[in-house]
Amino acid sequence: MTRQIVLDTETTGLDPLTGDRVLEVACVEIVNLMPTGQVFHRLIDPQRDIPPESTRVHGFTASMLAGKPLFADIAADLLAFLGDSPIIAHNAPFDFGFLDAEFQRCSRPALDRARMVDSLEIAKKRFPGLPNNLDALCRRFGIDNSMRTSHNAVLDTQLLAQVYLELMGGRQPGLTLTTTLVRPAPALAGGAAAGPVQRTPRPILPTEAEIEAHAAFVKTLKDPLWLRPPFAPPEAMPGGEGTA
Repeated sequence: MTRQIVLDTETTGLDPLTGDRVLEVACVEIVNLMPTGQVFHRLIDPQRDIPPESTRVHGFTASMLAGKPLFADIAADLLAFLGDSPIIAHNAPFDFGFLDAEFQRCSRPALDRARMVDSLEIAKKRFPGLPNNLDALCRRFGIDNSMRTSHNAVLDTQLLAQVYLELMGGRQPGLTLTTTLVRPAPALAGGAAAGPVQRTPRPILPTEAEIEAHAAFVKTLKDPLWLRPPFAPPEAMPGGEGTA
């Protein structure tokens, strides 16, 4: 089982080194590239003003966030949700930089950069020279982002989870699984055509013996893809202790 976290933050500005703060953080858990429904979301009092240009991006004002928990109050819960899983973010160095600054303020260690998965860099390699922001990728992959009228960390993580699935080749446009298989059917007596053939999905699940046989085979390969992140579970990665 491969657990990953899709993460997004909203902030008061662009640079934590000049005093900008995190005001919203959201995470979505995915296992084997599919969302599990487990979500972490917190609004945070940044303890400072929010410039109008930032409010235009995400819609938050200082008065809206006054009285919300401080980052120090939610840090432990956030770290518990992240666990030791790889963290996917679009332009990940931005989010990691802000979170590192916030963790430093409350005397907690920075996130291990080995855990960082930058979906923007993945998109740039796949679509060089094309726009690769979240909206552009949603349009390219046919993902409905009509509700994204402003930056919202929860919605952005949900959209990014779908985009990341596409970037990793998890779904192809027009390919869906249904309970009805439509194919040409032989004509019935009198020349009438038969209707769609009904099929009941039968998921193929490997047995324990098959899983063990596959693991033994992978060990015979030189630098196999299955042992590289994000495909490998933490216990299968070099050192056996995960990426944290």
